[in-house]
Amino acid sequence: MPMKSAERAAYLLSLDPQERRSKLEMMSEQQRKSLRTHWKLWAHPGQHPPVGDWQQWLIMAGRGFGKTRAGAEWVRSIAEYDPTARIALVGATLGEVRSVMVEGDSGLLAIAPRNHRPKFEPSRHLLTWPSGAQATLFSAGEPESLRGPQHSHACRSGPEGGFRQRSSLTC
Repeated sequence: MPMKSAERAAYLLSLDPQERRSKLEMMSEQQRKSLRTHWKLWAHPGQHPPVGDWQQWLIMAGRGFGKTRAGAEWVRSIAEYDPTARIALVGATLGEVRSVMVEGDSGLLAIAPRNHRPKFEPSRHLLTWPSGAQATLFSAGEPESLRGPQHSHACRSGPEGGFRQRSSLTC
């Protein structure tokens, strides 16, 4: 009887990294593709949220580190397991939040498994997951828009200055 992708992912996560890599290489393309949404298999250590009770998680890194994907996966995990979650997604502009955090290659719509994909209502700046959790898009350029709504979680992306151009993700 063939393994389901969740069982396969759990088995692979029980292996040491070198053995896991070897098993992944032996799998068919279809088997590997079925594991695409099992983030813990693919994330590098800097993309995992801190362990324990934390208030802020800052990833300040250069291009290609995986900040957007790490943030999207964190938001997805909150939304899938907490139906009462109300999440604020904040970026420099609403357009940036939509094009990067929601609709981008590593955005919330792209990383979600088909049966857990949130419904996006662009006119309302709102994502709603099948669980009932919601995320609202906000622009940092309009800080007053964050007054009033109550949020249980927030994730912000934005550019940071410095010697090299870097960007950050704060969840």
